[in-house]
Amino acid sequence: MSFKLIVDALKNPDGFFASTPLSLLCAAFAALFFILIVIYSIKHMKGRKGIWRYYIYTIATFASTLGVLFAANFMILLIFWGFLGLLLYLMIAFGRKEGTPATARKALIIVGATDVLMLFGIVLIWKITAGSSGFQGLLHMPITGMGIPLSGTASVIAYLCFASAAFAKAGAMPFHTWVPDTAENAPTPVTAYLPASLDKLLGIYLLARVTLDVFQMTPTMNTILMAIGSITIVAAVMMALIQHDLKRLLGYHAVSQVGYMVLGIGTGNPIGIAGGLFHMFNHAIYKSCLFLSGGAAERKAGTGNLAQMGGLVKAIPLVFMTFLIASLAISGVPPMNGFASKWLVYQGVITSGDSLWVLWLIAAMLGSALTLASFMKLIHTVFLGQPSEGVKKILADKKQKGTGLSTAIPLVVLSALCVSIGVFAWKIPFGALFRPEVSGPIDSPGIWQSGTATLMLIAGLVIGYLIYLAGTLKKARVVEPFVGGETLEENPDMRVSGVDFYKTIMELGLLKGIYRWAEKKLFDLYVVAGKFVAGFGVIFSFMHNGILSRYFLWFIIGLVVLCIVLI
Repeated sequence: MSFKLIVDALKNPDGFFASTPLSLLCAAFAALFFILIVIYSIKHMKGRKGIWRYYIYTIATFASTLGVLFAANFMILLIFWGFLGLLLYLMIAFGRKEGTPATARKALIIVGATDVLMLFGIVLIWKITAGSSGFQGLLHMPITGMGIPLSGTASVIAYLCFASAAFAKAGAMPFHTWVPDTAENAPTPVTAYLPASLDKLLGIYLLARVTLDVFQMTPTMNTILMAIGSITIVAAVMMALIQHDLKRLLGYHAVSQVGYMVLGIGTGNPIGIAGGLFHMFNHAIYKSCLFLSGGAAERKAGTGNLAQMGGLVKAIPLVFMTFLIASLAISGVPPMNGFASKWLVYQGVITSGDSLWVLWLIAAMLGSALTLASFMKLIHTVFLGQPSEGVKKILADKKQKGTGLSTAIPLVVLSALCVSIGVFAWKIPFGALFRPEVSGPIDSPGIWQSGTATLMLIAGLVIGYLIYLAGTLKKARVVEPFVGGETLEENPDMRVSGVDFYKTIMELGLLKGIYRWAEKKLFDLYVVAGKFVAGFGVIFSFMHNGILSRYFLWFIIGLVVLCIVLI
């Protein structure tokens, strides 16, 4: 049936596909990421078995993404959305690590389960609107301009079903746990292409469409969205602080940044919504850059374990520069693009009128501060810290230094976008680009002139560099790094890798218990649901163990219950 619908849609696209300024912009970014990931994959995926299937899946993912973005009715949206879930599973499976198959299944089950919820939400909308009867009415039910008030149980359930699908695709809590696992076990191009970019675009795009075009939001539902966004920001970044695997740490930051997008949309005002959608694009840029840079560092060091890295700036200086720029962007440091979108979200929270706006603002700003702290640890551990024994061998081999062209091109393009979009953010016509989601005037109570601020920052950096040069006019004595008078060369055990940064956080009061629960995966919805299902399996195994007398007992009990019901 799904295949027939697609054929019919291609034959007669009227009513099946439509575009808005937002969908066109998302499609342009999806095309950009598709091109950059293919270029990066030339070197990174070289030698993989069945590589032709990888490129077919990549092309199919891009095509399905366009199908979702331009879908004009819910059925077409659902068809392409389901294809993307299957392609996510197939692309993750290209990983070489031991946990890759389990990670692929986990992603498929979480995303697939919420796809079923979305289908249920579509059916509920069809019942609520009662605009047409039969399957054809369901097929032609448009996405835009419905304006269903969230005043009844059915409409609230329908909205939550759609929100669950959007949260799972974007990686927001509580459906987030597949993202860090995918970041750790999937190939780097897959992680940068899906959880870091396309899945974020699609998840938040769907949330924006149903929140602003399909339903009429209430203050209570907006507060719930802002609460989910704030919790996602803080909880995920707290988990990122204690990670020891490079890409898993980046995966938790990918989850944390979704919180800003949800928070912005939850404000319900034009500036906050514009900030959330702007952050969606900014995040896709700098997070893809971080994953691709991190993947290049991991490939150079031969490991993603932070304890076994360090000193890579000498081997791959270009990767270090792009990683540094993207790190500043995700941390919200001006004038990078991450600050520009977070600034709009902050303004949206302040003007939201919500009684808890101070709490949401504190959570958002705290998340940025902790993100910066986390990336200070990461930059030190991977690039600037003392090299491990394995990295020392790499540094000694001059042939292993440098970055290939297929790796450099995507990194330079993405890092340049991080800077340029942030510097010229004040010239972006958000109302026109994000229509119809942002239709009202964007009035900001705060003042931020990115152009002027950039010039002042550049002037400050130049003055600081001149002061540095003035202090180095006198030739300094150069010695080996040492701690307490002992050189690291003679005492390698004294090397500080940065892995233990913020380790004391795990021992702080309430946080100690929360981290312990997290280690037991009590917050992992996939694991908890699995244990719940397994518990039923134990019960049924006990009930049906092949013993005739026990079967006869259940027969008698069932007969008694049936008699009581009939009487």
